[in-house]
Amino acid sequence: MRKLGLIGGMSWLSTRTYYSEINRLVQRKLGKHASAPMAIESLDYRSLNNLESEEDWARATQQLVDAARRLEAGGAERIVITANVMHRAYDDVVDAVDTPVLHIADCTAHRLEAGNVGKVLLLGMRSAVSEGYLRDRIEQRGVEIIPMNASDIEEVHRLIVEELKLGKASRDAERKLKTIITVSEQAGAKAVILACTELEMVVDVDANILPIFDTARIHCQAAADWAMSDEAGS
Repeated sequence: MRKLGLIGGMSWLSTRTYYSEINRLVQRKLGKHASAPMAIESLDYRSLNNLESEEDWARATQQLVDAARRLEAGGAERIVITANVMHRAYDDVVDAVDTPVLHIADCTAHRLEAGNVGKVLLLGMRSAVSEGYLRDRIEQRGVEIIPMNASDIEEVHRLIVEELKLGKASRDAERKLKTIITVSEQAGAKAVILACTELEMVVDVDANILPIFDTARIHCQAAADWAMSDEAGS
């Protein structure tokens, strides 16, 4: 198999999901003793949380660039950023290394396109929902993202930062997310994109009013498929 390089720690709960899910997929295909070759650069989330100013983002981007360079030097053949929001730094990371970097939104857009899903709700942290670094790549594939009102955007952001990234999954958070999804279905959404790994803690991926496209799990599937591609002779 080919070696993956994961940039993690954003949060460590998200990184755990990536590590376990990629290995679960590899084991399912190659047998119970198989595991994926991986290197992980786990960053200190204290310096990457609540990024507000462009100065904050520049500092955070440099941390991801440095991590990508270390992974490349350590033999990683493809790099995976294990957080939706930190794909804001994607272009800078790509420019800094020769190793390909697998974009989470491209993987998700491909899955939506394959499923003929034309209109979706995008749930995630404030910048992931409001800025273009995820939206643009998804909408370029012909998928319409329905608008969310400002109060819902802020409430989802708060729940992620103050609860989910700390490992807390409350009934109140479950109810709020269910209400937002129900309203989006009434507005014409045909599916929901979970653009935050920790949202699966309070959104039932398998039993919901709308189909759920979990970007992290889609990302993991693409990474696992790539890692195993030599096994398939490609």
